[in-house]
Amino acid sequence: MDSNFIEQARQLLGTSDNAGNDWPQDKIRATPLTPDGSLRRFCRIEHKDGRKAVAIAPPPDDTAGLQEAISGWHIGRHLFATGAPVPELYGFEEQSGLLVCEDLGDQRLHDLVQEKEIDSEQVIRLYRQTVSELAKMQVRGCQGFKPDWCWDTPRYDRALMLERESGYFLRALCRDFLQLEIDEEKITQDFHELADRASQADATFFLHRDFQSRNIMIQQDRVRFIDYQAGRPGPLAYDLASLLIDPYAALPAPIQDELLEHYLDTLTALLPYDRTQFQQEYILLALQRNLQILGAFAFLSQQRGKPFFRQYLTPALHSLQALLAKTATAEYRYLKSLSRRCADKLEKQPLS
Repeated sequence: MDSNFIEQARQLLGTSDNAGNDWPQDKIRATPLTPDGSLRRFCRIEHKDGRKAVAIAPPPDDTAGLQEAISGWHIGRHLFATGAPVPELYGFEEQSGLLVCEDLGDQRLHDLVQEKEIDSEQVIRLYRQTVSELAKMQVRGCQGFKPDWCWDTPRYDRALMLERESGYFLRALCRDFLQLEIDEEKITQDFHELADRASQADATFFLHRDFQSRNIMIQQDRVRFIDYQAGRPGPLAYDLASLLIDPYAALPAPIQDELLEHYLDTLTALLPYDRTQFQQEYILLALQRNLQILGAFAFLSQQRGKPFFRQYLTPALHSLQALLAKTATAEYRYLKSLSRRCADKLEKQPLS
């Protein structure tokens, strides 16, 4: 690991009252951490007295990565101040994008799902806690949120849906990964109609945009949320959909339905929101998210050389097909047929 990175992190921790100030070189140990799809560098720094912190930095000379890091600093401080269960931030170096924060340990919600039965009491209880805390973060996190903190786009909107979600699915999965022939006119019509409907949802709430089980840590039986640096104003149902259709967990439909109702119980205690309207918005935004997932997993598998993501394309396609089987999405006929072609082609491809 880069010794300069570790030394900069150590010095930054030394300026933080909340981290304990005293982090001498001869009393710390640094351990690199492996990210999922990110190019950022991660390191755990442990003091001999038991204190721990995590250092995160973008690659050197990465302008977009630096902007993302600056967003993470501003958004993280804001969310922590609102009571959201995000890590406490100890310090930030704006020139390099180096951030040091609370160490939340190694156990993710995804790990727990892999270890336990999906319907075990502990897993269901933590998922209920997750959706309740999500609703609170979305409602409270939008209060005082400044769109100029956002490094990517200032809001989640129709243009983003078409370029970064349905368009991503088409480019990365259908064309590049599966090399399918596409009827451009028909798929464009479906994508535009979907985006027109999905973008009608109120988009003034805090949106995490990658709210899934590998970005939810478990610490002392409490859920904690990470990787919020792409946050921006957006609709409520998107993050809930990200969690419930998460291919890493593959939650059964009855559990998804129960958690959606639990989320709505928390949400409607915070503000008035029509449950039927929310459920209609949910299906459309879940479809948008599902397309994004498939595009991202195909890109990370093929272009970034991260084969870990390949195994989740099949469950993500099953989720897409389940959404397209609903009455509310019956009009997207070409997308429905395309999803079947994707599943058939993927089934014939070797996993390696």
